[in-house]
Amino acid sequence: GARRSSTMFSTLVYVLFVGSAAGFVAPSTSAASTVTQGARDDLIDLAEANTDLLGKKLGFWDPIGASKQDFFGLELAGRLPEGATIGYLRHAEIKHG
Repeated sequence: GARRSSTMFSTLVYVLFVGSAAGFVAPSTSAASTVTQGARDDLIDLAEANTDLLGKKLGFWDPIGASKQDFFGLELAGRLPEGATIGYLRHAEIKHG
């Protein structure tokens, strides 16, 4: 009856709350991060640190060499810092999946 649906609703709200709270927890690191030079090195380090099955098999995968590109010519011109194109690509990947 009404009591059972109220209990189910309360349970559903609790599950949704607990599941969304995990997004606010900082990721744990198992080892100290190493300082690398350049945004491309950071990408390689992130790929090699990926512990899931796909990350272990593939590692760093950049078949079209996008990490070596200067899409807007602004890095070579000195108008943007080194790695700005990679930052733009990472932002787009996170935003659009």
